[in-house]
Amino acid sequence: MSELFAAPAIDAAWRGQAPKLPTAGTSRSPDRLREVATELEAVFIGQMLQPMFTNTQAESPFGGGLAEEMWQSMLAAEFGKAIAGGGGIGLADAVVRQLLSVQEAAGDGTEGATR
Repeated sequence: MSELFAAPAIDAAWRGQAPKLPTAGTSRSPDRLREVATELEAVFIGQMLQPMFTNTQAESPFGGGLAEEMWQSMLAAEFGKAIAGGGGIGLADAVVRQLLSVQEAAGDGTEGATR
């Protein structure tokens, strides 16, 4: 049965082990936090925009099918990146503020760090 779940993430999930998620690494610099928070905001915005495309139908003979669905999801992701890169909706700012306050409370030397 393990050949059905050849992908490492699926195999780990099948065995009850959660796959390791990407992190900001050991660097706790405010610039790295801002970068990761902006990526998170871009993904969030892209997911929020995805339903915008659910009821759009492409005119034949130029659209439709699996390729159209893939293109629409990539388009929503790129919209999310563009919106987040242009200032976003404030999610990245809130995430950075919260992470910096947690780091300051832990006393790891990032006191006074902002944006």
